[in-house]
Amino acid sequence: MQKMQNYNNGYTMQMQEQQNNDYTIQDDEWDRDLLLDPAWEKQQRKTFTAWCNSHLRKAGTGIENIEEDFRNGLKLMLLLEVISGERLPKPDRGKMRFHKIANVNKALDYITSKGVKLVSIGAEDDSGNDLDHHSALRHPGHLSGRLDNIVM
Repeated sequence: MQKMQNYNNGYTMQMQEQQNNDYTIQDDEWDRDLLLDPAWEKQQRKTFTAWCNSHLRKAGTGIENIEEDFRNGLKLMLLLEVISGERLPKPDRGKMRFHKIANVNKALDYITSKGVKLVSIGAEDDSGNDLDHHSALRHPGHLSGRLDNIVM
C-alpha cells in the first residue's frame, strides 16, 4: 500500500506502508553474518586477542587464534580466573569432545553467574557437530565487552 508523506519544505515522498509495523520481527532472509564488514571483524578479532593475551600473560600463556585456542575451554577458563581473581571449577582434562564442551560450559556458566547475560552463545552449535563457531568464538565482540564486567 502506497502512502504519501508531505514535508514542511514542500517535498512529497511516496512511502511503502508496511503491513506489520513490528520492527522486532526479523526477516527470514536477513543474514547478520553477511552484513558484517570483514575488515571490521578482523580488527575486532585482533583487538580481542590482544586483550586476552594482556591478561593471559599473567599466567604465562597466550592465544593466537580465538576459535582454536578457546575450543577446549581450558584457556577460556584460565582467562576468566585471571581477570576475576577467583577459582573456577576444576576443568575436565580429557581430549574427547564431551570434555571440551563441559569446559566451555563451565566457563559460560561462570560468566552467567556473574550476571552477564549471554544470548545465542553456547558450547555446541545447532547441529551438535562442533563447538559453536556461531557465537562468542566467531564474533568476539559479543563476549569481550561483557567480560569487562567481571574484571576484579
